[in-house]
Amino acid sequence: MKPANMAVVLVAAGRGVRAGFETPKQYQALAGMPVATRTLDALARLLPDALIVPVIHPADQVLFDAAARRSRARNLHAAVAGGATRQVSVLAGLKVLHEEMRSDIIVLIHDVARPFLTEQIILRGLNAAAVDGASVPALPVADALKTVDAGGVLTGVIDRGSARVVQTPQIFRLGLIYDAHLRAEAAGLTDFADDAAVAAWAGHPVSTFAGDPDNVKLTTREDFALAEARLLSELSDIRMGAGFDVHAFGPGDHVVLGGISIPHGQGLAGHSDADVLLHALTDAILGALADGDIGSHFPPSDPQWRGAPSRIFLEHAMKLVRARGGMVAHLDATVICEAPKIGPHREALRRSIAAITGLDIGRVAVKATTTEKLGFTGRGEGIAVQATATLRLPAGAPA
Repeated sequence: MKPANMAVVLVAAGRGVRAGFETPKQYQALAGMPVATRTLDALARLLPDALIVPVIHPADQVLFDAAARRSRARNLHAAVAGGATRQVSVLAGLKVLHEEMRSDIIVLIHDVARPFLTEQIILRGLNAAAVDGASVPALPVADALKTVDAGGVLTGVIDRGSARVVQTPQIFRLGLIYDAHLRAEAAGLTDFADDAAVAAWAGHPVSTFAGDPDNVKLTTREDFALAEARLLSELSDIRMGAGFDVHAFGPGDHVVLGGISIPHGQGLAGHSDADVLLHALTDAILGALADGDIGSHFPPSDPQWRGAPSRIFLEHAMKLVRARGGMVAHLDATVICEAPKIGPHREALRRSIAAITGLDIGRVAVKATTTEKLGFTGRGEGIAVQATATLRLPAGAPA
């Protein structure tokens, strides 16, 4: 099966209320990266040429865009607005594929809250769907199954021998599952539990293939805690890097620090926007990666970086970390100057750096000090910044 003959409907319109987070669970950080980003990365790694159609809640566009920018997904369709139920959301994604692709392609319908996709489950699913046109991953049930009444009293037994726990991705020929969804919609049925149920209701046999116990759906806070522990156990190479940068004052009426503009009687001189704070943080990350310094990645002799916003440099360093399968665990910076006063802007600086890096603000520290009128900063000639970055990389990551 060629990846170009496949597409993915990524179901991401839910609210995730059982997880109990302030934001929908798909945008909750998991070991430093939003769940949606991790799932997009998994799909991009396993199906690099497949078109991904995300279906999101209309209120989540900004959150999804931020997660998508951090991902390595390159064949990503514009997000589609979902509906009141999962079934309605899936149909919205299928309609896009029906309009843009052939009906004989294979479509994988996957929950965004399952970030632990593997090559094995994809291959098993594609092989099954190529034969049957409708196939879903399933796991046998180990525990005894009972029915209960409204008061929680046991009322019966379910034969676990024939019971299965069904996962995603659920895999179909596009024409088959699109037609089944249209028929269900026409019948006024909009709340089937999953796409296998829609296909079966429409009269299509749905085969199963071996699921993966690790392909868990993140539903509760406990699920998140277990998933984060699993990811962090795989990121056992802990590194620290240091960064230091200085920029002299020059003409101007503001300085750019941490990606924000702070009013001041002078500006900072430099080839880019002279954001000394972001420069030091960038060098700290590059140091932890043992990957040169900011000048080796963005030579000041190159005119394309003249006046460039320094967030480009920090975003580049973050991409290098993600390319190695790692995460930035913490950033810490100390701004050294007599003026401007950093304290009133501290939280704005932290928020800005967190937004640029995609880190939780609790992983970003900004401090300030003076040199008691000593040295060039004490004489008010410029600003210096010291920074450290703590990274977690997979064991055996290149030096």
